[in-house]
Amino acid sequence: MTARVLIVDDVPANIRLLEARLSAEYFDVRAATSGPAALDLCFAGGVDVVLLDVMMPGMDGFEVCRRLKADPRTQHVPVLMITALDQQSDRVRGLQVGADDFISKPVDDLQLLARVRSLSRLKLLTDELRARARTGGDIAADDIMPAAESMTPDNARILLVDPDLRSARRTIEQLGARHDVEMLSEPEEVPARIAGGEFELVIVSMALGDHDPLRVASQLRTMEQARTLPILLVAEEADRARVMRGLDLGINDFILRPVEKSELLARVATQVRRHRYAQALRDNLSNTLALAITDQLTGLYNRRYFDRHLTLMMEKAREQDRDMAVMLIDMDYFKTVNDTHGHDVGDAVLREFALRLRRNIRGVDLPCRLGGEEFVVLMPDIDLRNAEGVAERVRSAVADRPFAGEDARSFGLTVSVGVALNELADDTPDSLLKRADVALYRAKREGRNRVIFDAA
Repeated sequence: MTARVLIVDDVPANIRLLEARLSAEYFDVRAATSGPAALDLCFAGGVDVVLLDVMMPGMDGFEVCRRLKADPRTQHVPVLMITALDQQSDRVRGLQVGADDFISKPVDDLQLLARVRSLSRLKLLTDELRARARTGGDIAADDIMPAAESMTPDNARILLVDPDLRSARRTIEQLGARHDVEMLSEPEEVPARIAGGEFELVIVSMALGDHDPLRVASQLRTMEQARTLPILLVAEEADRARVMRGLDLGINDFILRPVEKSELLARVATQVRRHRYAQALRDNLSNTLALAITDQLTGLYNRRYFDRHLTLMMEKAREQDRDMAVMLIDMDYFKTVNDTHGHDVGDAVLREFALRLRRNIRGVDLPCRLGGEEFVVLMPDIDLRNAEGVAERVRSAVADRPFAGEDARSFGLTVSVGVALNELADDTPDSLLKRADVALYRAKREGRNRVIFDAA
């Protein structure tokens, strides 16, 4: 995943230093030396994260952030404020004008990359949700945003995973006045506890004894209830390398010991606000999209919605020079299921397949039912290696576990998968689908139960 980062600083040397650090991690970096110039670039579009210095002449960072968050065109763009000021009042003021996160000078490389990666993931998810809203045509994305502005980050249900009772009690004391914190000292109980409670944040200590905290985090990311649940690591200075690995696994944020109360409260508030904001977007979409664009049997979007969304996303991918893939899936010998077990069982199989499909694709991927036993997944911002991983997970999710039939009898099924990436300069929605279709039928001819990539 890459992102377009705008650095706003009136000191050219600071811009060059930050640009070198971010460019080395393959971020697309742009720069502005004043508040008005930054606003012009943001209003023109094409910015994913704003890295904003607080102390600037004329229009300071607080005012730039306030204006960005007050404008419907840019209020969803994450802002990371950089400041030499570490007083709590400055952080409070930043939160009041809408800053998404803070980092202090001198800028630490690990914290810089962690914050930018986390915020760019947030922007990617938000962009996808907004695009789906526009595709649906029943709601305007900008109409959703004011509800996010008024959200408060208080009274969140937080799960704290820490076997050190002394450390856990200190964390609860720091957060307890604003949030409902539940402590869990046994890491192996995390999946069961998440399944039984509606949490909005999980805080995981890196000091879990014999248990690997990154394993706990990866398990959370495989659970349906926790796919989008924010995770905050509490780490020691010596844990830096493992923290970086955790960020690759989908950790949202981290804080280093000794934990300062105001910083912990600020980071928890940021994660809770983001989570509630994204959830509000999802709820608005699910509540307002017309039945005309959803498949009533599986709950997935239908062919009509997919065609419109594919056109929109291909245009966006071309404008921003981003990767995209389409995955076509066909259930092998599905007619035999209906003939042998009846159409009721066949319908149940399609519903179960839709559930497995959702669980094994990324959160930003769009699954749709084209008709019958044929499905399609639109995968934005994905390269060949990651597309292969997603497609193989979907295939295995069907082949490795049987489906339920009549009288508790089960039977096996497989799927054939064809994938195409937007690698050709003259690709259109029709040509991309055609290439995925050719790959799918090649998978059928070569024996089914396999993934074939189009050789563009």
